[in-house]
Amino acid sequence: MPRKAIQSVPAASIQRPMTIVAQDPSVTNSDGSILTAQVSIPAERLAAGPWGHRVQVVDYDVTSGAYLQPWDFEQRDSLVDPYATKSSTSLLHDPRFHAQNVYAIAMRILARFEFAFGRRVAWSFQSHQLKIAPHAFRDANAFYDRRSESLRFGYFRKQADDGEVFTCLSHDIVAHETTHAILDGLQSRYVYPSSPDQAAFHEAFSDVVALLSVFSLTEVVAKLLGNNPNGSESNKDGATISADELLLDNLKSSLLFGLAEQFGSELRAVRGSPLRSSLALHPKGTSLTAPEFQEPHRRGEVLVAAVLNAFLRVFLRRVAALDAGKSGVFDRKRVVEEAAKTADHLLTIAIRALDYCPPVHLTFPAYLSALISSDSEVVGNDTAYGYRAELSASFKSFGIEPTELHNHDQPGGWRALQPGELSLNYSRSHFRAFQTDEQEVFRFLWENRDELGIRDDGYTRVLQVRPCLRISPEGFPLRETVVQYVQIADVRAGQLLSRFKIRRPVDDTNPMKNDVRVQLHGGGTLVFDQYGQLKFNIVTPIDGDEQAKRVEYLWSVGYFREKTKPAIATGFSQVHRLRALQQDSAEFVSNEAWV
Repeated sequence: MPRKAIQSVPAASIQRPMTIVAQDPSVTNSDGSILTAQVSIPAERLAAGPWGHRVQVVDYDVTSGAYLQPWDFEQRDSLVDPYATKSSTSLLHDPRFHAQNVYAIAMRILARFEFAFGRRVAWSFQSHQLKIAPHAFRDANAFYDRRSESLRFGYFRKQADDGEVFTCLSHDIVAHETTHAILDGLQSRYVYPSSPDQAAFHEAFSDVVALLSVFSLTEVVAKLLGNNPNGSESNKDGATISADELLLDNLKSSLLFGLAEQFGSELRAVRGSPLRSSLALHPKGTSLTAPEFQEPHRRGEVLVAAVLNAFLRVFLRRVAALDAGKSGVFDRKRVVEEAAKTADHLLTIAIRALDYCPPVHLTFPAYLSALISSDSEVVGNDTAYGYRAELSASFKSFGIEPTELHNHDQPGGWRALQPGELSLNYSRSHFRAFQTDEQEVFRFLWENRDELGIRDDGYTRVLQVRPCLRISPEGFPLRETVVQYVQIADVRAGQLLSRFKIRRPVDDTNPMKNDVRVQLHGGGTLVFDQYGQLKFNIVTPIDGDEQAKRVEYLWSVGYFREKTKPAIATGFSQVHRLRALQQDSAEFVSNEAWV
């Protein structure tokens, strides 16, 4: 059998154009055509699917048992967008476009993560490729599943006489599920029950990435600003935009509420209304202590609201610089570009913060400190547009304050180690191996465990060693090595106080008895500079106050209990279904990971 000719990709062609649905198929232009965008993604050799080195689209429908024939990119010009000249109305009924849409959006999101980190990002499973099924089943659902190494998108009929609704054509749903898969690879312990904030973070962060990725498309922003009900009729579709339209309240109406309205109502059975719910929140310093925000989905809306409010305020700072003459009239194209740039830059900040987060027991204050520290290491001067200042102010307005370990020189960030503060032994560490070798890093941890706050009576494991290269706006490289480790200790409740200084939860109706088995989870993130010296030691110990809060929360929702085990959320499929139904999922805590 003759071998298939391999089409080479020119070295200079590092990007591939692909057409995608910009929002939802229900969002149309004035002529009734679907709002689309052409995005650039890293070029690679593709097999039929599309099937690349990181993502494999497998268009198999379990409900019907049908396999849909994909484009064979090796038989075509692999750098030509097959849908560049196609009518957008025909895209709804072309399953091969559906396959391209999920591939392109997933690769675009993955590329944004890898750009932010300055390194490749691995999946949480052993395979190299994430499988994506754009027409996986007939149901109003879409989810990431670690066991099958896949993203699965459902389709359904709204009513008996209506056509099919495909979740794989919704930009924010595809981006949201892709983010779940990437976050699971970066922080694999975040799917384990730990704290109210950590329970909320997976959904909230996936929403943040999905929404900012949508706002970074100029096609979307242009349409939203053109639909501003507060703008004058003469300016809506013209070359200029008035200052009145760019007031904070008007922008909330046009950009944020506008996007919430335009997301197809038929897809709320899948996604719920996270954006609308977040936008309805008014900043209150007591938000996180209110009873309704103890439920993970509602709690996550607070984080989304804090980020989106910061997005608008930074955008206004950038736009103000366009009107140096104070004319009150702005070039519409420039305003659209500034909105997309703001979203894209804020997306980079949100992603980079993951490297500075603790690997277990994440809290919103810890994420805020990670946001501030990771950005300040790359961008020393934040005065131009005030991303960090606006993030800090927005988080504070919702009652999210920095951790107690904050840096007074960089308000809100983690406290950097001072020279000689810790008596660390570097003499037995080989610097080159230290940047990639988990065994070499574990040796460093073991020999410095007292200084680093690592107990030797718990199981310790290095989770990841991540060499990073970040480029500052001035073009200067920042090289770091990020190490994450976890500590686990199994103990009986009667030993919590004597061994780990943890008081048992106070519950008069169901006290924690001495023989109850409790598993303590701690760990840390170490950030080393380019010379191998430790800069940040971000620790969640397996003893003390933070661990006591974790144990108390988990006991309150039914964890650790033998006789009255709560219902178990078996995966992101169930989590998303609960969210869409607006049910209280606080009771859905598993004794295993959620995936």
